[in-house]
Amino acid sequence: MLNFSSPINEADLRRAIVECGRVAYERHLVTSNDGNISVRMDDGRVLITPSGISKGRLSLDDMLVVDLDGNVLASRPDRKPSSETPMHLEVYKQREDARAVLHAHPIFATTLTVAGLEFPNDVLPEVLLTLGDVPVTEYATPSSHEDAEVIRPFLKTHNAMLLRQHGSLTYGKNLDEALIHLERIEHVAEIFWRAKTLGEVKRVPPEAQAKLIELREKFFSR
Repeated sequence: MLNFSSPINEADLRRAIVECGRVAYERHLVTSNDGNISVRMDDGRVLITPSGISKGRLSLDDMLVVDLDGNVLASRPDRKPSSETPMHLEVYKQREDARAVLHAHPIFATTLTVAGLEFPNDVLPEVLLTLGDVPVTEYATPSSHEDAEVIRPFLKTHNAMLLRQHGSLTYGKNLDEALIHLERIEHVAEIFWRAKTLGEVKRVPPEAQAKLIELREKFFSR
């Protein structure tokens, strides 16, 4: 369901968003009404979760349809667009290959930005092999145009980033890929936190890092 490709109809994409929200909520990657999920449909319109709804309790008719300018094209009367819609649309404008965007609030990864720490991309080889550097944005006021502005410098060169004191943003060719990026970020952040409590954090040796980066550029680059 999450690993979709074109062509795919709107009904299946709605089911994919519901499933993604359930997984993210049960994995404690989002809580309360936080976060947002969107997909780009075959016709270029965007299907996105509304404001003020738990991602773990979504219904198929909860989502709104918007264009790339943020105009609401279809919606239930009682569903309002999220104020973070511009952030999602910025991804689609900058990345033609992106079909899904996932904004979440993973606990350990978000804690890194609250503590003023950078993401430890060099502690597990699979991060260097698949994601590479995961940048941390400047602080932006939530629910403002600043969200779209602070992510802009990283969109062309990264598939995941941490929003300073505001969670994470991952995207990919489908929701499965965006969710995998999110799960990997949180997994590494938790391992880093647990290693710090035990003592010194060991990094992947520089020569091994170079090999992994070479492999990523050869086999995993978009």
